[in-house]
Amino acid sequence: MMGAMADFSQILATRPDLDDRDREWLHQLVADWQVIADLSFADLLLIMQNGDGRYVVAEQCRPSTVMTLRADDVVGDIMPEAMTGELDAAMQSAVVFRSTVLRTVGKATICNVYAPVRHNGKTLGLVVRETNMATRESNGRYESESINAGKQLYEMIPRGQFPYSDSVMSQRHMARVADGFIVLTMDGIVRYASPNAISCFRRLGLLTTMQGHYLSELGADLLREQNEQVDEQLPLVLSGKAAVDSEITTDRSAVSVRSLPLYDMNGRTGGIVLCRDVTELRRREQELQTKDAAISEIHHRVKNNLQAVSALLRLQARKTKSEEVKKELKEAQRRVQTIAMVHEGLSQTVDEVVDFDKVIASLLKMAVDVATMRDQHIDIDFVGKFGMMPAQDATPLSLVLTELITNSVEHGFEGRKEGHITISVGRSGSNLSVIVEDDGTGIDTEAQGGMARSSGSGLGTQIINTFVTNDFGGTVRWEPRRDGGTRVVLDMKLRAAQAE
Repeated sequence: MMGAMADFSQILATRPDLDDRDREWLHQLVADWQVIADLSFADLLLIMQNGDGRYVVAEQCRPSTVMTLRADDVVGDIMPEAMTGELDAAMQSAVVFRSTVLRTVGKATICNVYAPVRHNGKTLGLVVRETNMATRESNGRYESESINAGKQLYEMIPRGQFPYSDSVMSQRHMARVADGFIVLTMDGIVRYASPNAISCFRRLGLLTTMQGHYLSELGADLLREQNEQVDEQLPLVLSGKAAVDSEITTDRSAVSVRSLPLYDMNGRTGGIVLCRDVTELRRREQELQTKDAAISEIHHRVKNNLQAVSALLRLQARKTKSEEVKKELKEAQRRVQTIAMVHEGLSQTVDEVVDFDKVIASLLKMAVDVATMRDQHIDIDFVGKFGMMPAQDATPLSLVLTELITNSVEHGFEGRKEGHITISVGRSGSNLSVIVEDDGTGIDTEAQGGMARSSGSGLGTQIINTFVTNDFGGTVRWEPRRDGGTRVVLDMKLRAAQAE
């Protein structure tokens, strides 16, 4: 028995008789049926049989153009026994099936209409249109055009013409019915344009009336003065011939348009074009792009400045006679370089978020190369993924990890030809645990200066402890590895991380 919380995918999973194409068809239907609900001023339910043959609500859609009849979520609900006969009859029907019984939902009287969902010769389920009889009483031109267009789309479901098998949708800001719709004849002449659609075209600069004109010509007139690239999909959309979307952009504004061709059993009869004024959205996107470019430029400059600091340290190290000072300056140079690499990673993305796995892999490889002796070979393995990480976490974390690796190479593998380091990562949301293991000489022999001394006075150890406890409110545990070598366990909480 399925609880009322079952979702669409779970309900589909109870039906092994459906193949991938059937499932894809149902997903496409549900992705696009909002248009029908909005045009029809009606709630839609997708009803399917579950594994044991009972009818269950697999998905629902509320209209955004009128009050919904269904305040509560009914997905997963089993349909009442009394309706089985009607549902069976609808499943057998080749066309839209009308109920002869009026029902009540809440205070409203509704009439159910069923469209069998047909695909590849199979009936997959039913789309129920729950029509509130009160919305059908006194209708003006807007309502009657809208309802009629919705009805035509709805009747395409049993013929397998809706959803569109060849639709090409590219835009993020899809137009909805409430944003504006235009009804076209078969030849692409405007039969009706809703008030919002007229406003959209007014803002683009159209001064003439729309009704009675070819929409593609109206569009061409608007764009004639523009020397911009015109999207090749646009004529298809404006003539209502294909299920595609596009955008009309003039120097004043931008309107996103999408067409839904209408078919009857003999072929195309016309189309609906949805349009939405996206001028402000485009302006904001433009601003964000400019801002992104500036941010990435800043990171690039920070990286360049840090590399200049690093070069100065290198010069200074060369000049000094003292081996001790040379070593310290080299360490400092490596640490500056580490921070520079994080900014390098940041300058390549738009967000203040960096793909940490990419950054850290190249950083640690560099750390190993710097620390190894000439004939040593040490490799690093990663288990698990760090994922995306905000800049303010990435910098301290990369410092901690490069210190650990450097420590491990310098002290754990002293006098050894080869070695192996494994870094295991576990992350859930903002909790991060990292285990760094090496198969080096182990804690006891490292006590002089290696990873073992968590209370160590070595600057590396201090850096590790300070960052892990202060920046990440975390803990560091140093312990011997089972098969020899050392194991360091870090438990941290990322500060600004988005839960993955």
